[in-house]
Amino acid sequence: MNYLENRKYIIQGIFILVGVVFAFRLFYIQVVDSSYKQAAETNAIKPVIQYPFRGLIYDRNGKLLVQNTPVYDLMVIPKDIKQLDTLRLAELVKLPLEDVRDRLKKARAFSYVQPSPFYQKLSTQEFAYIQGNLIDFPGFYINARTARGYPHQSLAHALGYIAEISPKQLEDSTYKGYRPGDYIGKSGIELEYEQYLMGKRGVKYKMVNVRGVEKGSFRDGAFDTLAVAGQNLTSTISLDLQAYGEYLMNGAKGSVVAIEPATGEVLAYISAPFYDPNLFTGKDYGKNYMALLTEPNKTMFNRPIMADQNPPGSIFKLTQALIGLQEGVITPNTKFACNKSLVNCHSHPSPLDLYGAVQHSCNPYFYQAYKALINQNKSKNTFTDTALGLKQWREEVLSFGFGQQLGIDIPGEKKGIVASTDMYDRVYGKNRWKYSTIYSLSIGQGELGVTPLQMANFMAIIANKGYYIKPHIIRAVGENGKPLPEYQKRNYAAVSAQHFEPIITGMAEVVRSGTGRRANLQKVGIEVCGKTGTAQNPQGPDHAVFVAFAPKDNPKIAIAVYVEHGKWGGQSAAPIAGLMIEKYLTDTVTIKEQEKWVLSREYLNIKSK
Repeated sequence: MNYLENRKYIIQGIFILVGVVFAFRLFYIQVVDSSYKQAAETNAIKPVIQYPFRGLIYDRNGKLLVQNTPVYDLMVIPKDIKQLDTLRLAELVKLPLEDVRDRLKKARAFSYVQPSPFYQKLSTQEFAYIQGNLIDFPGFYINARTARGYPHQSLAHALGYIAEISPKQLEDSTYKGYRPGDYIGKSGIELEYEQYLMGKRGVKYKMVNVRGVEKGSFRDGAFDTLAVAGQNLTSTISLDLQAYGEYLMNGAKGSVVAIEPATGEVLAYISAPFYDPNLFTGKDYGKNYMALLTEPNKTMFNRPIMADQNPPGSIFKLTQALIGLQEGVITPNTKFACNKSLVNCHSHPSPLDLYGAVQHSCNPYFYQAYKALINQNKSKNTFTDTALGLKQWREEVLSFGFGQQLGIDIPGEKKGIVASTDMYDRVYGKNRWKYSTIYSLSIGQGELGVTPLQMANFMAIIANKGYYIKPHIIRAVGENGKPLPEYQKRNYAAVSAQHFEPIITGMAEVVRSGTGRRANLQKVGIEVCGKTGTAQNPQGPDHAVFVAFAPKDNPKIAIAVYVEHGKWGGQSAAPIAGLMIEKYLTDTVTIKEQEKWVLSREYLNIKSK
């Protein structure tokens, strides 16, 4: 009984103590602490978002690719608006009256009490003019932040751009923590590395009076938080090589991708036609975006990773040769006659061994080599035998990175197309197709589609004699960072290293005395190994292809050039590759006659509009 009586007193004591604490706190707030009185008198405590500096992006040599420039946003808090003169506001911000009303309507729809952007990306001059008149517009204030800027006019497709977050993205849990008016990466590196570049917002609490005039920090900044800048990125790109490649491709359509074979680092990434990334900065971003989006030459189309419907043409003969050597159906000394009744070809010596077939790009040679690869008499039924051969062949082709995403750190990469038994079964029916149905694959035509990135990666595989590292465009995140783990792992093709030697020898002859002579750099002591191609185009004039690596020993650069409507690979694509290889390896260009030829655009079957 005494125990229960004691508990009663303890509980009563707790309630009394809590009451005393609250009474003391109320006395402190009302009498001792004047900050709350000040807050009441001055009407409001305004949180001002402190936007972080977005991470910078540098090229492989430390040159700035992406920087930050100051801009200003006019913000609005609808509940703080007092007796607004919309006509005068429209005159101040130099916007149509209906536009001002629409912006106010959107702000109220978002939140009556929370700030939201009213007019964004004000220049320094606009900011100065508007700021001086805001005392007459309670509820409006200026918020400073940074926008992207570019000290060059290159690499737009790879860098990507930033833009205001969309309502749909705000509803996505992926973008938790973002607010209306925030800017995020929308494409390219800006999107892929958003989590590193974005940084962390801070906030400052300001005291403002009923007229919206700031009266200083609340509680001397005790509750303020600092913005944390995003991490800088170091790219693999050589800005000098990129700019020179764009100079060569200006006026043409197509792609150029250059890779360092030993590391998978992308040295140049060109999608032509290209655009100045500065078009996506400033208040004209929307207008410029729509103009480019509807442009007939598809300027916004990211060709190096998205153009996967075009056949590779004769460069794919190297794949057939390597797989044929691996399977043992041919040797470097295997000879076939240039039998034009099988498939058309140009004039050259006949018969040829594998070295000569690569050098002269003999179509009948690879027709017969591919037939030996596909029809190995694994079944007495011709149709079944072809299906079995194609299935095995496809597995080996995929190991070269064709028919799949390579995993480059730029969003939107396409897989390409590699013919399969299922594909032909759907079209012709099971056991109703054979080698004569699919022979066009032997010369890189038919049901094949590769991206320019895959072509350049293929050259890296040959340069490395059997492996590649996933192509990537960012070398390091942060000041002392390293590439992500997947960009350091070797990926092996299903062909042994010894089989690459005869292919490399044949490719050296292509450039020395074959169809790729316009890429020859022997005068400057560089031996280039390459292969030309002409990709048939059902919709119009053929496309030109050239792939190469250099030097032959200890290669430093692998490159793929794809020129739409460029006639033949040796005419248009090869000289572009040769010029860029010399530029990268020597930092000079001596083959001026080739440069003049490229810039003349005389090789184009149709003129770019």
